[in-house]
Amino acid sequence: MSTDHVPSHHGPGEAPQGEYPNETIRLLHERSSCRSFHDRNIPPDVLQYVLGAGIHAATGGNLQPYSIIQIEDEKQKKKLATICEQEFISAAPVDLLFCIDWRRNRRWAELETAPFSATNSFRHFWISFQDTVMAAQNICTAADALGLGSVYIGTVVDFLPECREMFELPDGVLPVVLLCLGYPKIRPEPRKKLGVPVVVHSEKYRELEDKELLDAFEQKYPPLPPERRGPVAEEQLEKIAQVCREVHGERFAASCVDRIRKQGRISAVQRYFGLHYRADVMPADNERFLAVIEDFGFKWFRPYKPKTP
Repeated sequence: MSTDHVPSHHGPGEAPQGEYPNETIRLLHERSSCRSFHDRNIPPDVLQYVLGAGIHAATGGNLQPYSIIQIEDEKQKKKLATICEQEFISAAPVDLLFCIDWRRNRRWAELETAPFSATNSFRHFWISFQDTVMAAQNICTAADALGLGSVYIGTVVDFLPECREMFELPDGVLPVVLLCLGYPKIRPEPRKKLGVPVVVHSEKYRELEDKELLDAFEQKYPPLPPERRGPVAEEQLEKIAQVCREVHGERFAASCVDRIRKQGRISAVQRYFGLHYRADVMPADNERFLAVIEDFGFKWFRPYKPKTP
């Protein structure tokens, strides 16, 4: 039983200190995102083990409908860091771009004279997205097991056409997520998570009582004590009010601002959906994203019309 490093952030339903049964379980429980890397290359054999773990992830029908672009060129990494507005992307020795890839299977079908409609099928989108992310997570875990650090970058979704041009992606290949890999300068402490009793439901869905729900999130995102809080900036209040007006109307905006003033702070959920993942902005690009996905050769969200002679 490994007791080399024990966390101090256990919540209800999590493993007690020092009671991990093996190193794999410890790695999974203590995984954290690394954004600071040593200027040290990853040895080729280490990288091959990590990549091999990815291609051995679970995959529907064993079709492996994904590809991974391995990026080590300094110019490409700097360009990615610039467009994603995250400088550490260029500092990571290796960046991996995970893509849904139905082109490879389409070409296989064509060469073997087999029918093919995966780029038109929602079911195939569903399974290929899962498969791509499972491959990425296998690589993330393998990297941790070999002393590397990693961090996911989801903002590539905002730069799909740029990624297609940079990496010469053909139709049928769609970027999903970027993963940065390297030897960590600092390995951050794992962030608090909702515990097993909150996330796992026995046999059927259990609606949490209001207090139980609020207590669970307060344990995950503990507020600063009043003496350590600064005043809430009026600029932030106005931004949140603007979001609330757009999404829920003027009365809700007034209620939200009033609650913030009374509690003397912006709560975690207000910050997430009012300032960061803004509730007015996030759905606004739905049609644009659908158009971009179609431009990549996918018609998953359209009625299917088979080609007939």
